[in-house]
Amino acid sequence: MGDKRNTCLEALLAEFGYTHQQLADEVNRVAERLCGEPANCTDRHVRRWIAGDVQRPWSQYLLPLQEIFGRSPEAMGFVQRKSSKPLPSPTRPVPEKRRSAVVQRRTFIAGALVTALGIDQTPGHGRLGSSDLDRIRSTITRLDAHFNGLGGGALIDVAADYLSRLEHALDHCTYGERVERAMHRAMAEVAACAGWSAHDCGQYERAAQLRNRALQAALLARDPILVTRAWSDLAAQAEHAGRPAEAARINRAALSERHLRAQPLIASLLNARLADCLAQTGDPQGMGRHLAAAERTYDRADATGAPSWLAFLTPAELSGLGAIAHQSAGQYGRAEAHAVQTLDLLEERFTRNRAYYGVLLAELQLAQGDHEKAAATATSLRTVGVTSSRITARLERVTAASRLQGGPT
Repeated sequence: MGDKRNTCLEALLAEFGYTHQQLADEVNRVAERLCGEPANCTDRHVRRWIAGDVQRPWSQYLLPLQEIFGRSPEAMGFVQRKSSKPLPSPTRPVPEKRRSAVVQRRTFIAGALVTALGIDQTPGHGRLGSSDLDRIRSTITRLDAHFNGLGGGALIDVAADYLSRLEHALDHCTYGERVERAMHRAMAEVAACAGWSAHDCGQYERAAQLRNRALQAALLARDPILVTRAWSDLAAQAEHAGRPAEAARINRAALSERHLRAQPLIASLLNARLADCLAQTGDPQGMGRHLAAAERTYDRADATGAPSWLAFLTPAELSGLGAIAHQSAGQYGRAEAHAVQTLDLLEERFTRNRAYYGVLLAELQLAQGDHEKAAATATSLRTVGVTSSRITARLERVTAASRLQGGPT
C-alpha cells in the first residue's frame, strides 16, 4: 500500500466531476490525441494513483493528466523523483467542454442554494438587530439540514461565501455587544458546517482552515459549547490525518469541561468519537467503556431543544458510530450488526448518512470475505442527490474490490 493517499488528485476528480472510469477514459482519449495511441489506462490505475500505491505514474499517463487538469505532476499530488524528466507544459489548461459543463453545473447548484437558503438576504450595511439575527439563525438551520440530508458538494462554496458575508456585516454594520457575540456564534457555526462540507468532499486542507476559523469565532463569542464543537471537529481532522492518539486527547479534554454536564447530547457524541480513537490506538476496553457512556448520556438527553448541527445525532447515528468504532477495532461481525441496525433505524431524510452507512456495510461484508453480499449491498445503494465525493469514492472502491474478488458483475 502507498505511504500517503493522494488527496490532491482525489479533490481534482471531485472538482471536475470525474469518476475513476471516466478519468481513465479521458486519459486514453487525450493520449491518443497527443501520442497517436491510447495509454491503456483503466479505473484500476486511477484507484492506485489516489491510494498512493503509485507515487508517480509513467509519462504515458502523466502527460494526459497534465493536459486534462492543467497542473504539473506535483500540483496533482505526485512525487518528484531525481530521475524524473521534466514534462512539457500542457497545451491547454483544461478540456474546455468538460470545464464549461462542470463550472456551469456547480454555478447553477450554488446559485440555487444561495437563494433557497436565504444567503442573499445577508445585511451589508446599517444596524443589525434581532430580526437580522433571526434570519441568520434560520439560514444556519437550513445549511445544517442540507448537509445532513445530501452532504457537502456545492455547499462548501456556498457556506464559505456566507461566512464571508457575515464577516463583511460584522465589519460594516453597527450593533451592540449582544449582537456582536451572536454574530461570532453564527460565524462559528457556519465555518463548522463549511469545514464538514469540505471534509465530505476530500478537501482536507480547506476543512482544517475552516475549522480553525470556527474555533476563533467560538472563542470570540465566548460560547463554551461552540468551542467544544470546534475542538471536536479538529479532533476528527487529526483522526483522519492518521493521528488518533492526538484526536483522543482533544476529545478527552473536551469531555472534562464542566459545562458538558448539562449537555448530554454533545457528551454522547464526544464519547462515541473518543471510542473510535481508542479502537484505533489498540484499546478495545476503553472503546467499550466510552461506547457505553455514549449510550448512557444519550438516554438522558432531550433532543427536542438541540441545535440544528446536532440533528443528525439520533439512535440510528449512535448505532452507526458504534459500527465505525468496532470496524476500527477489527471486530467486523459486531460492526456489521451495528451497521444493519443503523440502516433499519435511519430516517429517509438522512440521504447522505444512509449512503455512508450502506457503503460501510458493504466494506464490512467484504472484510469478512462475503464478496457476493458486499457487491449486492453496494449495487442496492441509492446515492441520487448525495454530493459527497468521499462517499462516492469509497463506493467505487468497494464495488470494484467485491467484483474483483468474486462478486457478481
